[in-house]
Amino acid sequence: MGAGGRMAVPPSNKADSETFKRSPYSKPPFTLGEIKKAVPPHCFKRSIPRSFSYVAYDLTIAAIFYYIATTYIHLLPNPLSYVAWPIYWACQGCVLTGVWVLAHECGHHAFSDYQWLDDLVGFVLHSCLMVPYFSWKHSHRRHHSNTGSLERDEVFVPKQKSAIGWHSKYLNNPPGRVLTLAVTLTLGWPLYLAFNVSGRPYDRFACHYDPKSPIYNDRERTEIFFSDAGILAVSFALYKLAVAKGLAWVVCVYGVPLLVVNGFLVLITFLQHTHPSLPHYKSSEWDWLRGALATMDRDYGFLNTVFHNITDTHVAHHLFSTMPHYHAMEATKAIKPVLGEYYQFDGTPFIKAMWREAKECVYVEPDEGDQNKGVFWYNNKL
Repeated sequence: MGAGGRMAVPPSNKADSETFKRSPYSKPPFTLGEIKKAVPPHCFKRSIPRSFSYVAYDLTIAAIFYYIATTYIHLLPNPLSYVAWPIYWACQGCVLTGVWVLAHECGHHAFSDYQWLDDLVGFVLHSCLMVPYFSWKHSHRRHHSNTGSLERDEVFVPKQKSAIGWHSKYLNNPPGRVLTLAVTLTLGWPLYLAFNVSGRPYDRFACHYDPKSPIYNDRERTEIFFSDAGILAVSFALYKLAVAKGLAWVVCVYGVPLLVVNGFLVLITFLQHTHPSLPHYKSSEWDWLRGALATMDRDYGFLNTVFHNITDTHVAHHLFSTMPHYHAMEATKAIKPVLGEYYQFDGTPFIKAMWREAKECVYVEPDEGDQNKGVFWYNNKL
């Protein structure tokens, strides 16, 4: 019942043959109100002490990793130090991804009952991770308002076959996919912020750092200046650290873990919205509830907990974005019986899923028999 997003078929001539069970795409037989009634009321309550406890916990773990790395790694003999630094980068990057998720909670007003407190905490945490808080908050809100829409969604908008570039056929092979994934995971996030790469097309240049960007309306433009000021302040602090400690020290202690954060951010978002079983809609077919259900819960193993379950409760998050993350698991369990086959989960290990989706999900197109031509599915035949 929607618990896998795919099902194995009897083997054919191909060694790893499989097909994907598509998510239902017709108007659901339930309403958002009916889904909400299935969720225990306490799941919608936000607690300041509990929310701050997660911030304190993550920052404490990050501080411990920082202390160990800066105090002991340089004392190790060379072979061991070359192993210790990557371990630190991976661990610190994962913990800071959790911090990123908590700031994301603030952007959704899921941290506390006070918008000013959410914005203050989110602004500080996101700025420290080089994220323009208010800029992203507003564009991300539009993503939640238009999920699954080929015309209005803000990010990870798949291309139709007619819009695929000439170079795609040369990248549609293992080496090409390795290159594409490497660029996406390392540069995808800063390219999206600076140049709206993989974002919704606008009639003029769109940039998260530009207060005059078409992404924002007039009421939001002042807050974009604050976002930029936060990024500039952190950049200046990093510059002063580089002068005092050396550029290599800043790169090792802060820069590489930040690359890990950015990579996980892109990967998590990519896998939440990219799967052969998920539909996308033209405006003739799109509505908010169907778009919100066109998302995929994933399993990242123990990292689900490190990432505050943003990975395996994403469907519930799109339905109720102001719900605190610490209630999302309970809410997900409660809504599954209501959603039935409309709930999508894929437990494929995320590394394997990343490779598979990069291979299978190249562009979207409607089925030949679709009279309305308003429901689009992933394909990879070039």
